[in-house]
Amino acid sequence: MSASHQHHLFAVSVPKTSVLVNGLILGVDFTAMNTTSVLALAFAIGLICGLRSLTGPAVITLAAHWKWIDLHNSALSFLGSTAAVIVAIVAALIEIIVDKLPNTPKRTEALGLIARLLFGGLCGAAICAARDQSMVIGAVLGGAGGLIGAFAGYQARTRLVRALGVPDVVVALIEDAVAIGGGFLIVSRF
Repeated sequence: MSASHQHHLFAVSVPKTSVLVNGLILGVDFTAMNTTSVLALAFAIGLICGLRSLTGPAVITLAAHWKWIDLHNSALSFLGSTAAVIVAIVAALIEIIVDKLPNTPKRTEALGLIARLLFGGLCGAAICAARDQSMVIGAVLGGAGGLIGAFAGYQARTRLVRALGVPDVVVALIEDAVAIGGGFLIVSRF
């Protein structure tokens, strides 16, 4: 591994003081893109993976391909390739369709949680690599976000279906929109 890749794995830069402006989201200023902001975004993309495990990777690959995030000097540079974009988008679309089927296992079962942990970790690492932060810390935060997002998303969806008295598919479609929109909001902060 080259020296340029090693600094992505374990480096954490010192946070810079930032002024709160229009980039304020959830109490964190993303316009300055300091360490705290990057780590919060790594956790947030994990939350997106908790809702839809493959939406995060689709958004990350598109962002890298469109050069919204820079992964060129990292071990994750392959995520910006055309092949990665195609695979990630097709997989995400299949997941969105399968999610609506009546026999789809709960996201809180072992396989669903493992997918959310792994893909949340991958996406969190990519967010951190794009801003020269620790990929390891990004992976941990993204994975944690994936697990928290899985349980929070499951609870929110089941409770909304009951409270609103609507079919599950209605809330599932709203959840799809939140996952896709939230994912693009996160990568647009760069």
